Amino acid sequence: MREAVFDVLTSLDVLRDASVLDAFAGSGALGIEALSRGAASATFVDSDREAVRTIEANLGRVGFGTHPGVRVVRTDVLGFLGGSRARYDVALLDPPYRFGEWAQLLERLHAGVAVIESRTSVEVPDRFDLHRVYRYGSTLVTVVSESGRAGPARGGDRGTGGGAP
Repeated sequence: MREAVFDVLTSLDVLRDASVLDAFAGSGALGIEALSRGAASATFVDSDREAVRTIEANLGRVGFGTHPGVRVVRTDVLGFLGGSRARYDVALLDPPYRFGEWAQLLERLHAGVAVIESRTSVEVPDRFDLHRVYRYGSTLVTVVSESGRAGPARGGDRGTGGGAP
């Protein structure tokens, strides 16, 4: 499934030099894949202490541990997005299947393209255009982009660091 997701992102030409948010990052596999395919930066967010350790270890193993564009944040994703106006070119959203706060998450998200992994259909706010929905077994992968955007969000704050987002 990961390969298929990245094939779609590659066909949309949104990864090269992109700022990426890997929300509910778990092992960090999605954000690491984005970096390996040319993303300029990746912010990994997960609330679980062990997940953050795993992300950091995996980043080190593949040579991105000291990458200047990498940021690992241990906090709740909704709180992280609510306290930030950071903008990302690509957001990878893979919460636990029991997650039910999609409306809040998508309202707080500022991203040119978002990949949403879920068990059930997710209602997407009007500010996003639906690109496509894919089914992989019991998982739905929904790809959306901000309305009026043909490609990634370029310029301005790219969601990569501290300070005023």
